[in-house]
Amino acid sequence: MNPGLIFAFLAFGIWGLFPLYLRQLASVPPLELVAHRSAWSLVFLLGVLALLRRWAWLGGLRGQPRQWLLFAGSALLLSVNWLVYVYAVTAGQVLDASLGYFINPLVSVLLGVLVLRERLLPAQWLAVALAAAGVLWLTLQGGRVPWVALMLAVSFAIYGLMRKTGSLGALEGLTLETLLLAPLVLPLLVWFTLQPGGAMARGDWALNGWLWLSGPLTALPLLFFAAAARRLPLATVGLVQYLSPTLQFLLGVHVFGEPMQPARLAGFVLIWAGLAVYSGHAWWRGRRLAAALARASLLKP
Repeated sequence: MNPGLIFAFLAFGIWGLFPLYLRQLASVPPLELVAHRSAWSLVFLLGVLALLRRWAWLGGLRGQPRQWLLFAGSALLLSVNWLVYVYAVTAGQVLDASLGYFINPLVSVLLGVLVLRERLLPAQWLAVALAAAGVLWLTLQGGRVPWVALMLAVSFAIYGLMRKTGSLGALEGLTLETLLLAPLVLPLLVWFTLQPGGAMARGDWALNGWLWLSGPLTALPLLFFAAAARRLPLATVGLVQYLSPTLQFLLGVHVFGEPMQPARLAGFVLIWAGLAVYSGHAWWRGRRLAAALARASLLKP
């Protein structure tokens, strides 16, 4: 098996099963939990960088205020995404969280049109239209906009767009983001800890262990994802990424017991249809491109 596939399944598998981890921390308020996640991620990432002796990138950022601002913005977006996700899981909205990551690729496609002035082919427009119809159907059936799903999808799509224009890789970029958040996160974490109900003030070592684990559980999937992206075609990574929201969907229905009425399922089906059109078209175009390149190489003298 291609090692890239193993890295991809590890990354998206961890992200897909993350609600099981958050369930162990249900007693910790979302904002406090996000502060812990950011702080312990920073500790873990600095440890990895020290082990690899990879610090040269910090010097490369001198005299580049645009990159500092870019990563400050991506850090805030990542925090918003984490906060909404933690809230969704602790509030019993795992299905809405999975919906957000199902529609995220199509939101990214739409951002490419609006921001990067990319042109979509008819099949891609059909995929976006089916996803929009699914969100509209869920809004009409539920009597409210599925804001959790939309916030997760939009925040992560914009985050991905910003990171695409950044100059750092996954490890260095996440380290810089957590470093930029540290002046906000660390005082907030101290304040939470000094409160009578603070997570680390309870003296519960099992709970503390789960909190410390948030560092590697945040950083490792990103590193696995970066390793997979270097070894696999983009179309393959795009298909494997649906493992994450699929696992979340199954957890929401079969483990967390969230209701899935037929009317609500119809909205998910519309979005899945859009993803099928989008993924199938991407796979078809990839095959055509590979075949064209193969023919061109045969024609070379």
